[in-house]
Amino acid sequence: KLAVEFPSEDIFLMTASPVIKAVTNFKQVSKTLEEFDVEEQPSSLLEKRYPNIKVIQSGVKQLKSDEHKIFTEDGKEYIYEKLCLCAGAKPKLIFEGSPYVLGIRDTDSAQAFQKKLAQAERIVVVGNGGIALELVYEIQGCEVIWAIKDKAIGNTFFDAGAAEFLIPKLTAEKREAPIECKRTKYMMEGSEEKERPAAASDKMGSALGPDWHEGLHLKGTKEFSHKVHIEILCEVKKIHLQQEFIQLHRTSLTFPKDEKKVEADEVLWPVYVELTNGKIYGCDFLVSATGVVPNVEPFLDGNNFAVGEDGGLKVDKHMHTSLPDIYAAGDICTASWEPSPVWHQMRLWTQARQMGWYAAKCMAADTLGESIELDFSFELFAHVTKFFNYKVVVLGKYNAQGLGLDHELMLRCTKGQEYVKVVMQNGRMMGAVLIGETDLEETFENLILNQMDLSAYGEDLLNPDIDIEDYFD
Repeated sequence: KLAVEFPSEDIFLMTASPVIKAVTNFKQVSKTLEEFDVEEQPSSLLEKRYPNIKVIQSGVKQLKSDEHKIFTEDGKEYIYEKLCLCAGAKPKLIFEGSPYVLGIRDTDSAQAFQKKLAQAERIVVVGNGGIALELVYEIQGCEVIWAIKDKAIGNTFFDAGAAEFLIPKLTAEKREAPIECKRTKYMMEGSEEKERPAAASDKMGSALGPDWHEGLHLKGTKEFSHKVHIEILCEVKKIHLQQEFIQLHRTSLTFPKDEKKVEADEVLWPVYVELTNGKIYGCDFLVSATGVVPNVEPFLDGNNFAVGEDGGLKVDKHMHTSLPDIYAAGDICTASWEPSPVWHQMRLWTQARQMGWYAAKCMAADTLGESIELDFSFELFAHVTKFFNYKVVVLGKYNAQGLGLDHELMLRCTKGQEYVKVVMQNGRMMGAVLIGETDLEETFENLILNQMDLSAYGEDLLNPDIDIEDYFD
């Protein structure tokens, strides 16, 4: 976007990774809903397309904001007129530095996971967001103990009702073959032969896109397809290595065959996970899919950034940080303007793309001394994704975020087919969750945006015999 706005200026893209993430197959589904794939491409493609972009492959060592300078790890320095920080976020690991704890956030960690899984008989998955959900669904031939801190699965994206709708898919025998994977991975020449040094895996990879597990062969050693046991309302208290565990003289549990019978495990496992509910399970390794924290580390030292409660760099409605000529966009930033009543920030691909595009517009407007309105994409929270092979659309305050007790929910559910939930407040639609091919996203988007009073329709709003799209066209 910057290259288009300023064709005669030099634009530097600094990245520690040899590949860049590109948005492909972009589809505008409705006013605010977008669908796209995220693909890794060699950076030379970007430089070919826009001759004024130069990609610098190096990590950032230091930012000196008062001098308008960036120092890179390869010992060079660059002077900027305007700077946008888009360094994303890094996985929140439960235990730093343990070889038995894998964090999954990017393509490299997904590949490391695949290698380990091929030898695994049982793993413990911790976390309840999108990645944990997809992971548990995709894993075959390996026992999975899934520890979640909430009452129901998928809490980041939906409520207990939606979770109940999806759970049968977890225990069903394996489904139709997955669609061909569209993500390709480019390696630098010669980097395949040399095993990556251990330290290199701590370097930030770039974040996974929405269909990251397709084309990965996620299969353990056992012959059955799906075995998932969910432990709710608990977190990991401690992990014990095999030797420590033997000395503790405590018992660990077998994979639960039925809920009533709890049996002691005779097998010796490489690592043991103690949960806050008192249960201990042995496993081959543990996957930490517990969300992300903004990757602000390299930029804070010596710079007086205002930082949000979630650890992100605070930005105003023009994506400005608190320091002159520095902007931030995507997972690294915290939106600190007064948001629309039906928008909230969530660290997702869709918002990263919108914020990046909008930040470039703001940088251009500031440079040319023009004023600019907040972009329309911040009017309504809208996200479309796939869980368990169902299309999932979430709109507005889909989990009644911040609405207190003053709201009501309306539901419509056809087992195995669709789940529709709307959040209503004072007769107005504030949010919705649509699972399956409901064809209601555009209608609901309009109803949330124009805040029309729907009290007169009551329960009929979700009556499947009334063609609501035609009604509110």
